[in-house]
Amino acid sequence: MKKRTLIVLALLALFGGGSVSAEQRLIVRTETGLNGAVVIRSACLNAGCRVKAGLDGSVNSVFVVTVDDATLAAQPPSGGGLLGGLLGAVTKLLSVVANLLRQPGVEAVELDSFLEMRDKRASNDAPPAALFDKTEVEYHGATVRRGYLEQPAVRIIGLDDTRRAYGVTGTGVVAVIDTGVDPEHPVLRRVLLPGYDFVRDRDGADEKSDVSQSTAAMVDGNGQSNVNQSTAAMVDDQRPAFVNQSTAAMVDQSTAAMVDNPEFAAFGHGTMVAGVVHLVAPTAKILPLKAFKADGSGYGSDIIRAIYFAAQNGATVINMSFSFPGSSRELERACHYAARRGIILVASTGNDGHRTMVYPAGYGNVMGVASTSNRDYRSSFSNYGYSLVWVAAPGEGIVTTYPFGHYAATWGTSFSTPFVAGTAALLGEVKKLNEDQAENAVSNAKFVSLEMGKGRLDIFRAVQYWRLFSR
Repeated sequence: MKKRTLIVLALLALFGGGSVSAEQRLIVRTETGLNGAVVIRSACLNAGCRVKAGLDGSVNSVFVVTVDDATLAAQPPSGGGLLGGLLGAVTKLLSVVANLLRQPGVEAVELDSFLEMRDKRASNDAPPAALFDKTEVEYHGATVRRGYLEQPAVRIIGLDDTRRAYGVTGTGVVAVIDTGVDPEHPVLRRVLLPGYDFVRDRDGADEKSDVSQSTAAMVDGNGQSNVNQSTAAMVDDQRPAFVNQSTAAMVDQSTAAMVDNPEFAAFGHGTMVAGVVHLVAPTAKILPLKAFKADGSGYGSDIIRAIYFAAQNGATVINMSFSFPGSSRELERACHYAARRGIILVASTGNDGHRTMVYPAGYGNVMGVASTSNRDYRSSFSNYGYSLVWVAAPGEGIVTTYPFGHYAATWGTSFSTPFVAGTAALLGEVKKLNEDQAENAVSNAKFVSLEMGKGRLDIFRAVQYWRLFSR
């Protein structure tokens, strides 16, 4: 019965997507106690799939496999046409799934879900004043802009008061699962670890690798080869441009035109998230894990693999500024694995403006983070609901780092989330703590509404609580 249910769910998911791609990806779990690599190779040999990668590192039980178009090719059923071709491909795929489930040592199969991250802003929002403040100040070994360091969100969450009272600046490793991070950004390079690119399956997580050499010359304010003299003079000036629906960056107009298209819809997302983590916890290390392309698309399997990688490579906090509309059993298991190892997990609640449930924020061992305005109201774009949101944090016009040494102002629950991840790194400096303990500390927040969990993040209260109750 269990296996039939999995097959029916796969069918529904395929029809929900409306099409079958040339290559379908499946996540396969093998039975505990067996040599998973041997089991999956044998299973794929018999079921007509190919092993792409292991997802859980040393655990050796979860794998992503692919089924190519040649395997899915079939004569359309009676009636032919597009629907017939779709039904034929679905039938073939379900045959592969069923065959996998019959193989010795295979425990479960699920479709590899596909996600497109999107952040939003209100249409009448303008770049905040802090983005224009270019006065340079020193900040833990780096020269940063005062507008980044003294923006309204810093005051709202009590960050300066916390530093003055308790002197915490963060410890441990915050893994950022995202589009990658610019490793050469002068604000971040001292705290960045090498990371990993799961999209390309290689070391490093530089999100600038998503742009071509000619494009990079346009984006880089220091690159002159493909930028004319007048445009170069406009680079990083006092006229920020909206480079996508949620981000105003201090870049030239040519750059804005280049990145304001679907291919680069999420370019800079990871660097911006990392910048917020660093703002809160400047002495914590950041582990960039690239699981999304510059267009914001990513596979669930790459995210799952990144969670296991973080858990097995020293992470103390995992920041997940993305959300899936549906749950994945293997994503939930990966979060559970990390939480059992004492890692603190935080995730964004999404930007649809609905009372809803999304994942991984909706899992019991993950803190879901919503967005508030600078006046402590729920952001109009933020999802809400007491069962989804653990805490909220500012998420409108947040000034942070942007690739190629730039700065940007950005909107979305994606940028509320790293305020909480950074807070977890501050709490860890007081005394090592786990997910439950971090949740209890962070719950000492300012009440906003019943739909916004414990309230708006108050770092001073959180650190004060943990100092008292960790003795």
